[in-house]
Amino acid sequence: METTTYIALSRQGVLGREMSSIANNLANMNTTAFKGERMMFVDHLSRSRSDNFIADQTLAFVRDVASYTDFTEGAIKQTNNPLDLAIQGDGYFVVQAADGSEQYTRNGSFRMDSTGQLVTQSGAPVMTDANTPIFFTQADTTINIAGDGTVSSESGNIGKLRVVTFQDPYGVQRKASGFYTTDQQPIDKLDAGITQGGLESSNISGILEMTRMIEVSRTYSSAQKMIDKEDERIRMAIRELAKAGP
Repeated sequence: METTTYIALSRQGVLGREMSSIANNLANMNTTAFKGERMMFVDHLSRSRSDNFIADQTLAFVRDVASYTDFTEGAIKQTNNPLDLAIQGDGYFVVQAADGSEQYTRNGSFRMDSTGQLVTQSGAPVMTDANTPIFFTQADTTINIAGDGTVSSESGNIGKLRVVTFQDPYGVQRKASGFYTTDQQPIDKLDAGITQGGLESSNISGILEMTRMIEVSRTYSSAQKMIDKEDERIRMAIRELAKAGP
C-alpha cells in the first residue's frame, strides 16, 4: 500500500472519531451544564509519489492527539425551582460520591431526599464549605440561597454551599451524569456567583454542530475519493506492467 493511501486512511480514521464526538455533543445538547468535547489534530506532511494524483490537495498523515472539554459557560435558563442552582463564571459544586470521595459538578438540579438532605438527582449529597451535607426540616418551607452560596430559611442560616475551582481547568476528567474528578487540590471559590431558580444550559449550539457534521462528512467523502483514485492508478499500473511482461 502506497503512502497516499495510508494518508487517506489516517484522515478517515480521525474523521470517524470526530464524527462520534459531534454525535455525542448533539445527543447532550439539552443536558444541563453539559460541556462539549473537541478534538486536537496533528498533520504530518508527506510528498506524493504520484504525478497524476490530486494535485490541488495537501497530503498529510493525520493523528488525533487528544480530546478536550470546552468549558465555555452555557446560558442560564430560569426554572423558578428554589433548589435549581447555576454557577456564574467558573467553579463546581462539591458532592460526595458513594465511596466517600469528592466529585464535582456544574449541574445544579438538586432535590431533597426522604430525609430532607440536599442531593443531586442521582442522590449524591451536596456539600457545604464545612464539608458537611445540608439538611432541611419540615419547618423550612421557604428556602433562600444567596449569590455567595449561603443557604437559609425561616430557621436561619443552614450552611454555605462549597464551590471550588482548579489550577488547571483542563485537568479534570469527565464522568457519568455530569460529574468530574481530578487529582488536583480544589481551590475554594470565595466569590462564587450562584443564581437560584435557574439551571445552566449546555454550551452546545445545534447549528454549529450540524455544520461541523456536514464538513466532516464532506471531508470523509473526499478522502474516500482519494483512495478510489489511487486504487485505480495502481490497477492501471499493474495492467500496464502485465502487458509489458516477458
